[in-house]
Amino acid sequence: MQEQIASLKADITARIAGTDSIAALEDVRVAALGKKGSVSGLMKGLGGMSPEERQVMGPALNGLKSDIAGDIAARKSVLETAELEARLAGERVDVSLPVLDHAAGSIHPNSQVMDEIAEIFAVLGFDVAEGPDLESDFHNFTALNIPEEHPARQDHDTFYLSPNAEGVRKVLRTHTSPVQIRTMLSKEPPIRIIAPGRTYRSDSDATHTPMFHQVEGLVIDKDTHLGHLKGTLEAFLKAFFEVDAVTLRLRPSYFPFTEPSMEVDVQCSFADGNVKIGDGNDWLEILGSGMVHSNVLKACNLDPDVYQGFAFGCGIDRLAMLKYGMNDLRAFFDGDLRWLRHYGFRALDLPTLAGGLSR
Repeated sequence: MQEQIASLKADITARIAGTDSIAALEDVRVAALGKKGSVSGLMKGLGGMSPEERQVMGPALNGLKSDIAGDIAARKSVLETAELEARLAGERVDVSLPVLDHAAGSIHPNSQVMDEIAEIFAVLGFDVAEGPDLESDFHNFTALNIPEEHPARQDHDTFYLSPNAEGVRKVLRTHTSPVQIRTMLSKEPPIRIIAPGRTYRSDSDATHTPMFHQVEGLVIDKDTHLGHLKGTLEAFLKAFFEVDAVTLRLRPSYFPFTEPSMEVDVQCSFADGNVKIGDGNDWLEILGSGMVHSNVLKACNLDPDVYQGFAFGCGIDRLAMLKYGMNDLRAFFDGDLRWLRHYGFRALDLPTLAGGLSR
């Protein structure tokens, strides 16, 4: 029996050493240690032996099983290392080779428009401010003078998370106005910021998506008035649409966080199905604005008898559609490379007022 064990071990060891793949090694393992394997067959014979024989053969067979398992594990490690080296050699890329298609990467129109907006307002002396997408009720609603019964607070319009252990529900911000609140709470006036970013509302059609992009502006100082607001918007729209002049119409409106509140229309023409800003006899609503409400200033620990300011906001996706001739907002989020290759922008062509914002 000892000779049989020695012979079997030599045979299996030779077969293990001769394998050249993980699959072949697995076949050897199954043939030796599987339920119907040669070593397993000998182990099953222990039950029919006398106690004296089992005392001798048990350790011998267990040693055989252990030795073979160790040889298999060692060989597997060698084969895995060889396979990895072969794979790495086959997937090697020579980074010194010239790029085959240097124009393949494109900037998404939303990113382009954000860069254009930031460039314009940087020249006007504004900083770019950011905040979290997941907001508290205070920053998103309460501090902005939005009452408890306002429709924007309802579940059918707004995305809420499940309550935490304290029963508090976080909300996916419905606008970038919370960034204004965070800025006023953390920074002393004068304040001049824009706040671009993602926002979320429960809405979806050709001109609305559940996730979209906004940019809002805020100016807080001691002598800010509506003339400053109008002048800022005129300068922005002239630079953004790259026209010599724009004519604005400010219509009374209502926003909880501004008083007075105004919708801003820009003069345009719709000739031949195209929108041309700064020309014609038509009007196009383009953004909302107003003077910051005194309740908002108080919520941010600012004295409304000392400070006043203006705010405005518009959709970045909408601005991109107007400037670059896109007619369906949903295409912005489809991930279609053909659309991006058509409307995308070269990655290294950064917008500047001196060199031109758009291509």
